[in-house]
Amino acid sequence: MKPSEDQLRPASSLGIDRVYESSDDVGAYHPTPQESIIQGPTSQCRFPYSILFSTFLYCGEAVSALYMANVYQKSNDTYWMTYTVVFFLVASIMDQLTLIFVHRDLAKDKPFLLFMHLILMGPIVRCLEAMAKYFEVWQKANEEEPYVSLTRKKMFLNGREVLIEWEVGHSIRVLAMHRNAYKRMSQIQAFLGSVPQLTYQLYVTLVSTEMPLGRVILIIFALTSVTYGATLCNMLAIQIKYDDYKVHVHVTEVICVTIWRSLEITSRLIILVLFVATLKIKALPFFLINFIIILLEPWVRFWKSGAQMPNNIDKNFSHVGTLVVLISITVLYSAINFSCWPAMQLRLAERDLVEKTQNWSHMAVHYTVRLLENISMVLVFRFLGTKILINYCHTFIAVQLIVAYLISIAFMLLFYQYLHPLRSLFAYNVVDYLHCVCCPWASRARSGNLESTFESQLRHSVV
Repeated sequence: MKPSEDQLRPASSLGIDRVYESSDDVGAYHPTPQESIIQGPTSQCRFPYSILFSTFLYCGEAVSALYMANVYQKSNDTYWMTYTVVFFLVASIMDQLTLIFVHRDLAKDKPFLLFMHLILMGPIVRCLEAMAKYFEVWQKANEEEPYVSLTRKKMFLNGREVLIEWEVGHSIRVLAMHRNAYKRMSQIQAFLGSVPQLTYQLYVTLVSTEMPLGRVILIIFALTSVTYGATLCNMLAIQIKYDDYKVHVHVTEVICVTIWRSLEITSRLIILVLFVATLKIKALPFFLINFIIILLEPWVRFWKSGAQMPNNIDKNFSHVGTLVVLISITVLYSAINFSCWPAMQLRLAERDLVEKTQNWSHMAVHYTVRLLENISMVLVFRFLGTKILINYCHTFIAVQLIVAYLISIAFMLLFYQYLHPLRSLFAYNVVDYLHCVCCPWASRARSGNLESTFESQLRHSVV
């Protein structure tokens, strides 16, 4: 039985484990003599907490946004109502398109699902569908599901790298597809909807000096959505970069990433709001230039590489469809990059569309530029924002925001140095990179000493 083209697609494109459809297909992968294959247990069905949480955030933000739009309409705040509704609609429409694209519904005869997506109820129906599939599997837990596929991943057991092979049932694959679709939907919801919504509601609060309960709830949902989406960026980056490995993420690592992301995004967005409130329309050129540079950088790099347009996005897409998908990915990447560290570097010339190596230089440049931007915007607020937050100490607020951003960087360094689940695969870690950058002469001396030691050991072994 030949594997279909969808099954031969790279795992990073679909966001699921690489799966082989028969024992013959598994035999096509030849492990090296150093790799030992261990037969793992059959995959167990896990409760879809992430799907429920993503749906909860989607519904909560939608309801609170529509409620605040109604409040703004009653108080004749037309502009506030318009922007609140627009930010909600843009993110909701992109959510529907994401779920349709991942599940490939356009090639299937599912008019009811398409209609529910049309009225922006698609995530709710998909969630109910995933829950129904889970309870169906749970009720048949004692029955052995027919074998449909095998998957292989590398793992570290007792410090030794082994290859584990286990069976994956059809129901498990369906739930995995649902989970990955909702992960991508949560990212789009976070950075194309929640970030603009959160920024705008904070600005309205600052200008109006009022904090109604409805706006508080909307801000809480938006902030939770952004933090969750940023945390997913890290998890998906690990999944894509280390596609051949089975990754286990522990609670400590999740907590560290959540603190890092929440501090990073909160401090960044508050600084942006204070900067806009200080300069008003004069702040617009800064945002446009910044966003356009981030948006065009992957395309300039792609043009300089001389590579061809990727043809592995979807077999049914024309060049125009592929171009539209790539532009959408670039817009999402730019939105993430503008708000926080995207955890991956977009590479349109690569087959997987991302750089799969750990690029410390790109991370260092990103945080250096963002820190300088934040300091500059805080200084503008400190010296020019005399009419904003009159009863508060501007210097204390400015110092707090910069310290919060620096603490987020500290948690980021902590994660990559000590808590990254596959840090043993790094060619060199954060401390090595900082040592190389800050003390290049010491690094050269150290490498020279290592080379001389190796040569002496080799000479001694020859003798």
